[in-house]
Amino acid sequence: MALKICIVTDAWHPQVNGVVRTLTMTVQELKKLGHEVTVIGPDQFKTYPLPTYKEIRVALFAGQELFLKLEALAPDCIHIATEGPLGLGARNYCVQRRLRFTTSYHTRFPEYIAERFPIPAALVYPMVHWFHRPASAIMVATPSIERELQPHGFQRMVRWTRGVDTDLFHSRDEHFLNLPRPIMLYVGRVAVEKNIQAFLDLDMPGTKVIVGGGPQFQQISRKYPSAVFTGPKHGEELARYYAAADVFVFPSLTDTFGLVILEALASGVPVAAFPVPGPVDVIGNAPVGCLHNNLQIAIEIALQVPRDACRKYAMHFSWPAATQQFLSHLKPVKQLEQAAA
Repeated sequence: MALKICIVTDAWHPQVNGVVRTLTMTVQELKKLGHEVTVIGPDQFKTYPLPTYKEIRVALFAGQELFLKLEALAPDCIHIATEGPLGLGARNYCVQRRLRFTTSYHTRFPEYIAERFPIPAALVYPMVHWFHRPASAIMVATPSIERELQPHGFQRMVRWTRGVDTDLFHSRDEHFLNLPRPIMLYVGRVAVEKNIQAFLDLDMPGTKVIVGGGPQFQQISRKYPSAVFTGPKHGEELARYYAAADVFVFPSLTDTFGLVILEALASGVPVAAFPVPGPVDVIGNAPVGCLHNNLQIAIEIALQVPRDACRKYAMHFSWPAATQQFLSHLKPVKQLEQAAA
């Protein structure tokens, strides 16, 4: 049966990040299955720049307008993807009307806040728990995140994994980048919460290539003139950067999954990362990279990994499978007894 699905998110185009990529691919797959999907994002409201991150704009004071949109849409299912102003508005709408909804936990939000502001993560967890508590299901990407959230009172957690576009990300001409090797690639936001300086501070031969933009782009690119900062790249050009690298470096300590890890592996590039949630779940003990508390050691070991093993491993992750998981967790907004009344 075709469903009318509404996804409310504070992360949407023109933002470029893993949440937007995940939602975009999920919406595409849902529509292929015949479902009607509406995304309510900041692009539909008056927005304001996020403090400390002006590139991201948030829809403040959109509550009444958001309520009207949800009323007019009358969806069968509501999924709230983020804990921002629109997510909070949609949560309030559902709670006030006693409607069921699902949420997802895309970012280790308390740790993210602690990186950007002088607020301990322990003080943020109760607020994040309060946000998700009424949800009929909380979708988390990995077992590590589920284990991490359980002591904070989170319940009704279900798994929603991720996929990768193996048609776009695959092995290509490794000589696309004419730079001293090994080429060590980072793709993502140039922002403090990504722990990128742990990578850039390493004294290693070769070239560090940073693909992406963000609030600390100017500051960090000036501090590390020996690294190559390209700014954001998309589509085919981004795929060429991946395929030209010798190793992909993922220094983040706050991601819940790390979609870029799969994109690198699909491109035949081994991964070096810290043994934290995200990399531990995506890679684990698979021979496609190295997880180590010493990032330099992780890079040196990952450089020895055969490229074909990486590609083969990535082929196990697909967006159709991930979307079926997402779909299976959605709940009708009205419980059966409500509908009968």
